[in-house]
Amino acid sequence: MFSNLATKLALKKMGLPSDPLNTISSAFTSPSEPEAPKSTPPKKLTKNAPPGTVPGLDELESENEKTKTAWPAWMSVKSLPLTVQPWLTPTPPPIPIADPPRVGDLAPLDRDRLLTFGGGRLVLVVFLRCVGCAFAQKQFLQLRTLATKYPRELTCIAVSHSSPAATRKWLDLVGGAWNVQIVIDEDRAVYAAWGLGLGSVWYVLNPVVQVAGFKEKGWLGSSVAGSLTRTGVWKDGKVVEGKDREGPRQQANVARTGTGIGMGTEGEKDEGPTTLMGNKWQQSGAWAVDGRGKIVWGGRASRADEVMDLEAGVKALGLS
Repeated sequence: MFSNLATKLALKKMGLPSDPLNTISSAFTSPSEPEAPKSTPPKKLTKNAPPGTVPGLDELESENEKTKTAWPAWMSVKSLPLTVQPWLTPTPPPIPIADPPRVGDLAPLDRDRLLTFGGGRLVLVVFLRCVGCAFAQKQFLQLRTLATKYPRELTCIAVSHSSPAATRKWLDLVGGAWNVQIVIDEDRAVYAAWGLGLGSVWYVLNPVVQVAGFKEKGWLGSSVAGSLTRTGVWKDGKVVEGKDREGPRQQANVARTGTGIGMGTEGEKDEGPTTLMGNKWQQSGAWAVDGRGKIVWGGRASRADEVMDLEAGVKALGLS
């Protein structure tokens, strides 16, 4: 104690500060350099934490939430080009994905009864992959040919999970729907009822699909996206409310005659990719249903490039 006091008195007589180490360190510090913030001691873990919480961790997360800044608008998912949106993972359908119906089963009933069967009607229903897809185009053109060939004996239905505006533009590019009835299922509830969910990476990107894709010429996604942008349906990374509902005459039930667009979803959530043009990962399929509402042919496509033989479905219905 006394030695420390004597040292300080000696330094004072010599004109030196009593704490030379701090003085030396401050001499080498830039005046504009801010002082290091004082570290706050970590919070003690509380023993009596509410059930389902981690003591100390929840308090840290709540503090981070207060200081967290929002992402810039240009970094949001919706800011990506419209042609990129179909490749992103979509919002799950509102109902669980069922098992695909097999031959002999009754045709599934969807939540909103957009598809009805029975009453003596022979039905060929095709679930499209997405608008702009060359494989979906080949499948649809095959369905349209059969609808023209059997205008009275056969009811042909194509289900699209793209918006009415995108589906309408795509139909215009492929020459129209003709006798095919169109049903819009943007939330993919009808797809889920028929056992059609999202395909795996192998389902979409396996080498066989890639080779087949390079050979096809019917890729119209860019044309559809360009039309939606020019007409103001897609503007500044957002869907203009009301414009995505524009399309041919609305049709609440496909059992009615004529060509039209079925009822879609009433709105779209802000988070996640847009469903304006559908999704590339969506599985496709086709089924034939007899007059009693039973499945007589069909199934889920095994790959994204598979175009199912609808002529076989017509034969199963006894029309050929």
